[in-house]
Amino acid sequence: MSKAPENRAAAATTFASLRGQLHEAADRFADGPEALEGILLGMVDDVDRAVGEPLEIFPVCHHSPASALAMARRLREKQPKVVYLELCEDMAPLLTELRNCRLPVAVQAFASEIDGFPAEWAPLSVVAPITEASAEYQAIAYALDTPGVELVLVDRSSDHVFQWDTRHEQAGEPTGDDTTGPGTEPAEAALHGEAVGVEIGDLRPRFAELEEHLLRHGKVRHWSEWWHQYVEIPLGDSDHDTYRQVMFLIGSLFRRLAPGDGERVRVDEDRERYMWTRMREHLTTTGTDPADCLYVCGAFHAASRVEEFGVHGAGGFTISPRTATRWQYGLIPSSHAAIEAQFGLASGSVSIAATQWAKNLKRTRVKPYRLRGQAGTKKERPMKAAAPPAAVAPAATEDQLSGFLSRPPVLDTLDEAELLGWSVDITRAARRNGYLASTADAIAVFETSILLAGMRDRAKPTPYDFQDAAITCIEKDTVPGRRDVRRLVEIMMGGDRIGQVGYDALPPLARDVHDRLAPLELNLQQRGVRRALLDMASHPELRACSDVLWMLRRLMPVGAARPIMGERRLGERSIQESWDLSLGTHQRALIEIGYEGVSLEQVLEQRLRRTAYGPQATTADVLAAVEDATLHLAGRRLADELGTRALEVLAAERTVDGAPEVLRRVRGLLAYYRTNEPVLPPWIESFVKAGYAHYCTLLPMAFTDEDATVRQVAAMLGFLFSMESLALSLGCDRTQLELAVAQSHPQDPAKTALLWAAQVQLGTLSREQLRTRCDELLANPLVVPSYPHYLSGFVHALEPVPGLADMVVEAVSNAFGRLPDAVLLPWLPVLITTLRSNATELAPLLIREAGRIFPARLAALDTWLPPWRQRPAQAPAVRATDGVSLLPAHPATCDALADLLGCADGWTPADTRPRGVSLLPAHPATCDALADLLGCDIPWAPPAQAPGTVTLMARHPAPAQALAALLTGP
Repeated sequence: MSKAPENRAAAATTFASLRGQLHEAADRFADGPEALEGILLGMVDDVDRAVGEPLEIFPVCHHSPASALAMARRLREKQPKVVYLELCEDMAPLLTELRNCRLPVAVQAFASEIDGFPAEWAPLSVVAPITEASAEYQAIAYALDTPGVELVLVDRSSDHVFQWDTRHEQAGEPTGDDTTGPGTEPAEAALHGEAVGVEIGDLRPRFAELEEHLLRHGKVRHWSEWWHQYVEIPLGDSDHDTYRQVMFLIGSLFRRLAPGDGERVRVDEDRERYMWTRMREHLTTTGTDPADCLYVCGAFHAASRVEEFGVHGAGGFTISPRTATRWQYGLIPSSHAAIEAQFGLASGSVSIAATQWAKNLKRTRVKPYRLRGQAGTKKERPMKAAAPPAAVAPAATEDQLSGFLSRPPVLDTLDEAELLGWSVDITRAARRNGYLASTADAIAVFETSILLAGMRDRAKPTPYDFQDAAITCIEKDTVPGRRDVRRLVEIMMGGDRIGQVGYDALPPLARDVHDRLAPLELNLQQRGVRRALLDMASHPELRACSDVLWMLRRLMPVGAARPIMGERRLGERSIQESWDLSLGTHQRALIEIGYEGVSLEQVLEQRLRRTAYGPQATTADVLAAVEDATLHLAGRRLADELGTRALEVLAAERTVDGAPEVLRRVRGLLAYYRTNEPVLPPWIESFVKAGYAHYCTLLPMAFTDEDATVRQVAAMLGFLFSMESLALSLGCDRTQLELAVAQSHPQDPAKTALLWAAQVQLGTLSREQLRTRCDELLANPLVVPSYPHYLSGFVHALEPVPGLADMVVEAVSNAFGRLPDAVLLPWLPVLITTLRSNATELAPLLIREAGRIFPARLAALDTWLPPWRQRPAQAPAVRATDGVSLLPAHPATCDALADLLGCADGWTPADTRPRGVSLLPAHPATCDALADLLGCDIPWAPPAQAPGTVTLMARHPAPAQALAALLTGP
């Protein structure tokens, strides 16, 4: 380590010529040499400092083929024993699982339950996408597959990413050169979700004027195209020293011309202090020689000026402890489109970079590093341990910058065969997608590409020139298919490659899901839709698969598991089901579910609890959780617990916003428990009892509250009337409901009609009185315009009082029959829109009742008379007949009873048959026993003076009163 001052002194003399040239340029082009000279010479100083560092720094740019190629070359030349990588240090255990994946994938840190961060930030997610055409993948593959090589991640942890986050200050700032408009991103662009992206080598001008200047003079549209043309291609064939010095210079330029964003600069410098602190700690602990190490970082951080820079830098930087947030780690699938959307790159730039990477490998014959056993790679022989580098004196660093900056760029010659192939391929693809393209269009694309390249001072058309030419020559006014020409060019240049996480790299829950769905015999890890047919009648073992699919439908995004045939409701199970499954397409969602638990049942229970006990939970939400727990989880433990929670939430609510949903779910749960359980659960009995009192209390206020809709008030009445019998059996008082209705005085026409329906149900308003009120409304011309609102209230009243369906049909029929056309025609649209918006679900009941009342044939309509206009038929007069005389007149009943009891006595002649009163003194035992029971001491009257039964009861009412009291209670 003592050689560090010597190395820096040598580096200082190495760039003396370049300093002199830049000093002369500053004097010539600037008003004063101070400002410009300070920037230019400062850039050379930054290069000096980085080149002279004993621990070799390898600057990279994210997803750069030139950086990946230079990395592969340097790793084979140097064979370092330790590789320090700019990546979150807590992601290190996941890198070994990359061999089980098909790139591109993203390393993810995820936290759903946070501690130490604002609650609105949850869930927290950090992703670091990795592609094959990247320098970081080359370093990872070399370190993991080479024995004796250690890979050390030195960047801040995922927890520190959010500790140092400045999202509240940067929200809403557009970044990047993404040319797609809002809402036009494909589904593949959302593979990372809302995760915070961590990239190795973020290299982009932070000075807007500088970027605009580079784009304008480079005659390109966006930054990705400028980088490809002026950095990627020139550095593709450069040697190691030239590559390093140019990347150091670019990083220093962008760093020194960055605007004064103090917060962002502070975060960047803290990251550099963090990384150098971790590297010095590792060197001190292991005793490794810095000459045997390689530090891979972004060119922006390689040109650092912090005091902690270098192995001899100042110490003292304190790394803050992590919060108590529990982080979960895993790999998720990524794609080129997702990377472009995450980091603001131009559409198609990552695919073009992958194509350029393949060309560079073919041209230079450099053998890249690939993880053994990775999908899409050939089997390679195990690599031997890295041989120690020869102990030779390091060669003096030469100035490569002066020659690189002074010589003109090497112009690539036109490759007509390649361009012609592109033109033919894009024409063929356009025809397959509905464009009327022909050979003439292929020729036009070929010539236009050359023309555009010449206008932009390029001898060889780039993929971006070809894309513009194809759009110009083939694209018409409309896109005939799903893809436009721009997208077709991107697909032709390599397409949007989508990665896949292998089975062995999945979390335990995801592997358990695939294992439980194995009886379906489908490749569910493959992207796309797979149709699953389940015949549980013939194959009962598929019921377990059905349970898993219904839970996946509940937990995963829409489209991951979509039922085509079959349904699951309370008390119902399908015997055959058909599903469209796309678990491979939604692999990221399945992996993130795996962060929450080890089984679907556990995750579902946690989410249901979180919903029920959340601060914004409503009674309807908790009842929905109860229903889901009953449908998907075995046992009643969780359902009973959540039902008790629903009772607590109901007692705390002061509005009726969720009354319709509460009514629907309580009815369903009651019907389920009544048919599937021997007794009702205690919580639902308490819920009905509390809900009856709760809605009785809120009913008068809801009738007058303008915010309460008619549907909500109707749902309250529906709860009260439909649950009345159960509530009264549990101890509720019907008087409370009667008082609540009596205290209601609505002003809204619809609510007024609803109140009338409630009064009819309670018996305080007869049907004739309701019919009279409706007639009065139609007779009043001032009320006729609001009559549709009354009808809306009557229709909503079918929910609590379905027996009023005939009255509603009568009210509508009277309106059509009595109103003149001048009033009816303007009024009819209002009626239709009112019923459609407010009573859609109740219209079928109304239509069914109308179909029952109106004649079925048109011919019968002329003579048809509505039932409400028909007079009730007079019942024939019935002569009062003595009960005793009816028995001999109709002896069949008595004969049958006598045969049943075994009595053989015949009928007594009519003239000697005793009356009912004369039978009592003839058989006094029964009367004496009853008199003793009632405490009566009235003696028997002589038979001749015995009064009739009615007369006797009128004279002596006490026995009858006592008997009545005995039978009815006090």
